[in-house]
Amino acid sequence: MLMLVQVYGDNAMKKTAVYKWVKRFSEGRESVTDEERSGRPATSRTEENIAKIRQILRENRRLTVGSTAEQVNIDRGTVRKILTEDLDMKKVCAKIVPKDRTEEQKQRRVFSY
Repeated sequence: MLMLVQVYGDNAMKKTAVYKWVKRFSEGRESVTDEERSGRPATSRTEENIAKIRQILRENRRLTVGSTAEQVNIDRGTVRKILTEDLDMKKVCAKIVPKDRTEEQKQRRVFSY
């Protein structure tokens, strides 16, 4: 165990995990990949949902991640992943206001509302 810590540092497996894997391999396991588990499958990130989000964004690029998630009826984290990983998009501020404004610009802004 000490050798694992020396080689991998903080990324080394915990002692209990090592014992668990040793037991599994001594019982005949040959693969290190995870086995199928029961539970809820990740089905929100489908081609259909990616296409829906792409169409929604074509219609209105100023929508928030939350409102897009509500329209498609999936969680915001999945929408964020679809936007960044599948559609190669990133968030950009919709309104830019210059930092250094002249007095005239400041007055126009105050009276424009």
